[in-house]
Amino acid sequence: MSEITTPEGANSQLGQCLKAARQARGLTLKQVAERTGMALSTLSKVENGLMSLTYDKLLQLTSGLKMEIAELFNPAVAAPAQGRPVTARRSISRAGQGQLINTKFYTYTYQCTDLIGKRMVPIVAEVRARSLDEFGPLLRHAGEEYFLVTRGRVAVHTEFYAPEILGEGDGIYLDSTMGHAYLNAGEAPSATGVCLCTSETPDLYDQLRQIASREVAPLGGDELPP
Repeated sequence: MSEITTPEGANSQLGQCLKAARQARGLTLKQVAERTGMALSTLSKVENGLMSLTYDKLLQLTSGLKMEIAELFNPAVAAPAQGRPVTARRSISRAGQGQLINTKFYTYTYQCTDLIGKRMVPIVAEVRARSLDEFGPLLRHAGEEYFLVTRGRVAVHTEFYAPEILGEGDGIYLDSTMGHAYLNAGEAPSATGVCLCTSETPDLYDQLRQIASREVAPLGGDELPP
């Protein structure tokens, strides 16, 4: 037998930790079943403390969720005092890697795309547009963001403030629901910055891709489709 049915509550710790890990990744039980190849009914029983799993099934589960088995049995990891589970997730972004959205006036390189359900979306942005006529409508999306200029000069246009010019090392933190745009204000053909977008909205990454893809110029390779 791969699974062992036990009295209700006997496996509550495993169930609670599985639920915390699943929710931290923004997944439904059905999605966990698809990722792990395990039966939906089995996962439901585990979450409700009605079933335990043998070691091979634990490996199958944690491998599909890209986590360590220890996370399922460590209360300090699964349910810290702050109330938000520690998922122990990590992702390394190598130079030149990422998923691209390229348009005539900007290039966005999305980082750490192997993680889903992120509350923060890191983006390397290359800005070429020099006017709002070129850039198009101001961007708006859920959450807040921070933009740090790493090369060149960037003009930040917002819905309720006069434009600001940022140089290398300058940054701006703003409400992302307010209309905003980043434009090239330097002499070079483009300026570059790092943008960190954050929101409790679970589909923030998809929102940002849809917004950025409005005028995609296909280049092939690793770029995302519109």
